[in-house]
Amino acid sequence: MRSHLLNDTTAEQYRRSVTDGVERVAAKLAATDRPFTGVTVDALAPRIERIDLDAPLLDTAAVLDELEEVYLRDAIYFHHPRYLAHLNCPVVIPAVLGEAVLSAVNSSLDTWDQSAGGTLIERKLIDWTNARIGLGENADGVFTSGGTQSNLQALLLAREESKADSLAELRIFASEVSHFSVKKSAKLLGLGQDSVVSVPVGSDKRMQTVALARELERCKQDGLVPMAVVATAGTTDFGSIDPLPEIAELCEQYGVWMHVDAAYGCGLLASLKHRHRIDGIERADSVTVDYHKSFFQPVSSSAVLVRDASTLRHATYHAEYLNPRRMVSERIPNQVDKSLQTTRRFDALKLWMTLRVMGADGIGELFDEVCDLAVEGWKLLAADPRFDVVVEPTLSTLVFRYIPAAVTDPAEIDRANLYARKALFASGDAVVAGTKVGARHYLKFTLLNPETTAADIAAVLDLIAGHAEQHLGEPLDRAS
Repeated sequence: MRSHLLNDTTAEQYRRSVTDGVERVAAKLAATDRPFTGVTVDALAPRIERIDLDAPLLDTAAVLDELEEVYLRDAIYFHHPRYLAHLNCPVVIPAVLGEAVLSAVNSSLDTWDQSAGGTLIERKLIDWTNARIGLGENADGVFTSGGTQSNLQALLLAREESKADSLAELRIFASEVSHFSVKKSAKLLGLGQDSVVSVPVGSDKRMQTVALARELERCKQDGLVPMAVVATAGTTDFGSIDPLPEIAELCEQYGVWMHVDAAYGCGLLASLKHRHRIDGIERADSVTVDYHKSFFQPVSSSAVLVRDASTLRHATYHAEYLNPRRMVSERIPNQVDKSLQTTRRFDALKLWMTLRVMGADGIGELFDEVCDLAVEGWKLLAADPRFDVVVEPTLSTLVFRYIPAAVTDPAEIDRANLYARKALFASGDAVVAGTKVGARHYLKFTLLNPETTAADIAAVLDLIAGHAEQHLGEPLDRAS
């Protein structure tokens, strides 16, 4: 079985195998005419269940044939212009090339003696991102697995910097539409269930700073410690951006750590038209960015950035076998000193390749396109009496609800919208997301594909209306 190890003697086999795989995927991408086949769990599960993993096929072509049946044929393809659901972007070719390189070389970015140039490339990209944000000369950061990990690490640093006598005293402030990872992080950090204070949003789905000020003052009067304010630059449901300058003022006034969750809105860092929408982000103590959302990178490619590099010491642990303390005085750069992870992929290479081939302006142009498309989509929805659209987009998200002309029962309308989404997914013609606004069910377009057009949006709206109308003439339990 040594013939399967990638080394100098198997380089040609590696070239053939990877080429065969790439050709299969390329053919599938070229032939895909809808984002999903509509396959059900009950139909797909038996195909995978019957495979005996203790009986290898011993032939790459045969394995690729099998993969076609159990994965490639029924995968959900984010590159298709009618995939409009979650924060999944189509990926750029230079990043995919980077993925192939990093997987083959298999560097681990925890220590210098495992990554060398990879360490320096990651550090260069962290510096580049910090410069785009404007965090200053003392800023630093590290690549992470995603926004959830970045938020966790940022709040860990905030917890340690708070120097509270008791964890029970600590409070985190986040808007009522902030990402669930804020509450999840609080739990992982040992804080009480009441530690996250939910701050109301206005009709624009942005944090109300008057309410934030009130909560901060109440916290102070109750003898509690405001640990952090989490401002969101691109909420998952609405793409809304909290008023960053005003929040920064309050954080400075109350001496609170300001974290900006820009996992979605980080694409504005490269924008040629809309960068001003995140003005104030430069005043944050920490920032989350997900390049795999709005920089068109493959999963995973994310980072947490900090204004003060010294705060990363709270994530540092020195192990004699890996990164002994003496390496610090020897100026050996070990990224594990900054990270919650030990073994860590060289995900930074994908962004490096993208910037070196396309440039930041190229990324920004793509993100500007989807933001502009969202405005077109909002105009379509606002002019269409069949739909109620919640808020004008700030980024590239649209939340809306089908409203039948002859039905007034909100629960029945809920069921029609749930059914429409389910039926659309089953058809494979398009994929859309869903959420709740208040107690009511809504549908959601997350537009991250520059190939999507206003005509695609209009066509999907017609499909949604058709499925909903079909449901309203049928038993109401169909969507349950």
